[in-house]
Amino acid sequence: MRRKDREITDIDAIIRIIDRCKVCRLGLSDNAVPYVVPLNYGYAFTNGELTLFFHGAPLGRKVTMIRANPEACFEIDRPVGVVKAGTVCACGYAFKSVIGFGEIRILEDPGEKRRALRRIIRHQIGASAPAQLPAAVPHNLLVFQMNVREFTGKQRLYASRR
Repeated sequence: MRRKDREITDIDAIIRIIDRCKVCRLGLSDNAVPYVVPLNYGYAFTNGELTLFFHGAPLGRKVTMIRANPEACFEIDRPVGVVKAGTVCACGYAFKSVIGFGEIRILEDPGEKRRALRRIIRHQIGASAPAQLPAAVPHNLLVFQMNVREFTGKQRLYASRR
């Protein structure tokens, strides 16, 4: 990271950002053509390993690109807001973000799919999420996970916005 003064080194602080956000931008590439798609997600952070879970339609550009190249990146951010100053050049934007890289794996096993969907639902809805899912995961639903190899946190805060 170029701006070490903005790096978040506390892993718990990074996980709090992931936990508080609801949308992840997934970056994919096929034949050097980038594609970014915003997705709702769920996650697991176990023994220092981060895994992100997503779902979507089984057809389309995103799926085609994942099948062609499962390497991906992600970005999650929590905007804090614009910080106004006396001059335009002195204004700024306060934020907290997490960026990482990993490999996407499409889940085929119904049990894995159900566990991943529970993670997504729990993250998006919280403790009020229904405990039960339909007996069968719908066939028209693709569930996939990103096994994250590396990730970093970054923030830009202002004294009045901490």
